[in-house]
Amino acid sequence: MEIRYLRLIKAIVEEGGITKATSRLHLTQSALSRQLQEAESQLGAKIFFRVNKKLIPTEAGKKLLQLADEILDKIERTEQQIKAMAIGETGEIRISTECYTSYHWLPATMRKFQRLYPNVKTRIVMEATHNPIEKLLDGELDLAITSDPIEDKHIRYIKLFKDEMFALIPSGHKFSGKKFLNAHDFSDQNLIIHSLPMDTVSIHKYILEPAGVTPAEITILPLTEATVEMVRAEMGITVMAGWAMAPYLKSAELKKIRITPKGLIRDNYAAMLIENELPEYFEYFIDFLRTAIQEHG
Repeated sequence: MEIRYLRLIKAIVEEGGITKATSRLHLTQSALSRQLQEAESQLGAKIFFRVNKKLIPTEAGKKLLQLADEILDKIERTEQQIKAMAIGETGEIRISTECYTSYHWLPATMRKFQRLYPNVKTRIVMEATHNPIEKLLDGELDLAITSDPIEDKHIRYIKLFKDEMFALIPSGHKFSGKKFLNAHDFSDQNLIIHSLPMDTVSIHKYILEPAGVTPAEITILPLTEATVEMVRAEMGITVMAGWAMAPYLKSAELKKIRITPKGLIRDNYAAMLIENELPEYFEYFIDFLRTAIQEHG
């Protein structure tokens, strides 16, 4: 049972329903309802009864509420202990990532971290985007987020999370009836990517290149919002992580499709230089990164 589900259950009970819980959790009602369904599916049991438009905890829900009280209280106390440890800690974490889409969730994670470590400055190095490993090796970064680790004796990697890449298409596209896309489906498409080289593009590296497929056209567009608008205008299709495209799928004009029956799954890593002796707060920052996608998924 994920922490976010426990927070959800506690918020629904304490706020008296879904509507007020959405404000507390900063989620839309549809997102909250979806997470509740996911929690019940994972548990294999109903968590709430609906009685006169009110949600009443089932026996399973009551046990989870008790668990939520215990665990969330422990987390809060631990955070306070960490905050106390951080008093007097000063320093800076220079960070970048290989993809602009990560900046949808990274700043919020950094703000949350700085509430616990007010004297530690976290700074995004935008100019290192797309080549964070190179900048890490050059000493311009302290931490790089990547899904494309390279073997180098100077770098250590810590696995952060998995995510799945999907194709984003306009709802009227000829692919809209498909359950999934294969490599050859891209052969007559304009594929919109964030940057070159192609070896850093996941769909090319793991799906298209092994199948010997080259899209009919490739458009390079580093801004996610602009890419989405091109897809909406039926000027091409793109591939990005499910969490990155989620805000745009609220529109009926767009649709996501899985890539291959098994999906295109990536591992995401935090990369740091082995020879750098990093302060303890780096480890806590990595824990924040590790949970960021779950909270924003």
